[in-house]
Amino acid sequence: MREALFAILGPLDGLRVLDAFAGSGALGIEALSRGAGHATFVERDRAAVEVIRRNLAAVGAAERAAVVTGDALAWLRRRRGRQAFDVVLLDPPYDSAARLGGPLTEHLPGVLAPDAVILSESDKRSPLALGLPQSDERTYGDTLITIHRAPDDR
Repeated sequence: MREALFAILGPLDGLRVLDAFAGSGALGIEALSRGAGHATFVERDRAAVEVIRRNLAAVGAAERAAVVTGDALAWLRRRRGRQAFDVVLLDPPYDSAARLGGPLTEHLPGVLAPDAVILSESDKRSPLALGLPQSDERTYGDTLITIHRAPDDR
């Protein structure tokens, strides 16, 4: 499925990536391995943050990454207007997706570059519903992948 996700995204050369709800950091690290210029990982679980740091070191990508320990929504609120990401990868805990759609819709535009792409992964039975322009949606088993674009009226 990861191969399909990155085929949808296309070339990432030099782009700035945000991996929110990063978990092990697999998606952001994959973006770096495909040419992204920088990735920021946001994860609240301290053990997972250590896994991200180890994984970045193992692939030699630590110098092109920032790892933040904290809540993704709180981080987005604080970063509004201070950074612009070209690609945002969202893979929140599936049981939290339903309650996160509204807050993410509110706070994501503040960190998006004008032509940003947002890729979300959620359970198709309880999807992460973002109120942002949608450009694609695909189902892989029980997983729903949705692609959104930065809104024009940011």
